Amino acid sequence: MKKYIDVYNHYKELIETGQYKNGDKMPSVRKSTEILSVSKTTVQNAYFELQADGYIISQPQSGYYVTYSAKADLTDRKHKNEKAKIKYDLKSGDADSESFDLSLWQRYIKSALRQKERLLSYGDAMGEKDLREALSVYIREKRNVVASPDRIVVGAGVQALLSILCRLTKDRKTVSFPTDNFVQGISLFESNGYEVHTRYKDAEIVYVSPSHMTSYGDVMPIKRRLELIEYSKKNRSMIIEDDFDSDFLYQSKPTPALYALSDGGNVVYMGSFSNVLIPGIRISFMVLTEELARRFAMTKDCFAQTASKTEQIALCGYIRDGHIARQTRKIRRHYTAKTKIMFDEIKRQIPDAKAGISENGLAIKLTAQYFGAAEDFEKHGVLVYIYSIDNNTINMALIPSAIEAEDISMAVNEIKQILSTKKRTMV
Repeated sequence: MKKYIDVYNHYKELIETGQYKNGDKMPSVRKSTEILSVSKTTVQNAYFELQADGYIISQPQSGYYVTYSAKADLTDRKHKNEKAKIKYDLKSGDADSESFDLSLWQRYIKSALRQKERLLSYGDAMGEKDLREALSVYIREKRNVVASPDRIVVGAGVQALLSILCRLTKDRKTVSFPTDNFVQGISLFESNGYEVHTRYKDAEIVYVSPSHMTSYGDVMPIKRRLELIEYSKKNRSMIIEDDFDSDFLYQSKPTPALYALSDGGNVVYMGSFSNVLIPGIRISFMVLTEELARRFAMTKDCFAQTASKTEQIALCGYIRDGHIARQTRKIRRHYTAKTKIMFDEIKRQIPDAKAGISENGLAIKLTAQYFGAAEDFEKHGVLVYIYSIDNNTINMALIPSAIEAEDISMAVNEIKQILSTKKRTMV
């Protein structure tokens, strides 16, 4: 066995048994070489592995610190046990175990961790330059969004990027969202003093996700896109285009991005990799207008990078080597098949229900007779997105991405039983 594995296991056991607690400083590399009588390279490789597996973290000019908590591990297990009560998650849109090759991603993470000198410094507030260069090419080829790297800002999720936008657009006072379901975005703008509307004709900033307008996955038609662009130009309002689901337009050809249709003059384009990769990889980006890019440059010292530099380096290599394009094709096929399987199962098992596949292919719209309450589904271990229950009719959305394909038939059967239970008690 390689010596660094022995060192890795030694410290892993000390951390997992609580002898090194969360926040404790690890022995320096030099100190560990003396204690364990091994080479500096051996200790460094062991520390890199511990960092990759989430046991420790490197703090520039300070050393390595423990980030694993035995108590937190018990909490995680308790959370998993509670989550295990949910048999079928048809609401969250999480990924399943077959959607992403984690072993390939881990190779890119380990490759990034070997760039030791680069990891010793804080990241650029805009994001790693080579990643922004790769993103510039990626969005031009994928969505005809033409923007130089110096107008692209990377962050750990859309929320972090919206926080930056709030700082850059203080001259505007009102913002609109398609519906009041965009809770996190609405809360963020409200906390920054903005007045929030759900009609874009009343707002100076218009937030839209054209590829996923509702939880049903409705797509904004080209006519409405052009109307919105015309309105924004006429009224000098700014559009925030959250294009996070554009890779999943299975039922129809992808509609041009608002950014491309408007020449980008008053549109901030936002994208994310949570759906294409997995939700745990929290890297999003936005393309600023030229005016906002100038404002960012003037106040750059007020911002800090929120996305992991290690993950940014890994993602850059992943994109440049062509894996992002292959991953997109893979999940399109994967989720198309799962959605079709569930749709067919619903037609077979619940023939009286009205069902249809959403425009973006991720969800199934289901309308059925129902005499029960919304909470009955979760009580039976099934999570669904319920829009309404009215006049003994239920309208819901089902997203099968999080469950395994072989469980789809049983999930539909469970829904069938829930729908029919209350009906039988009424007879």
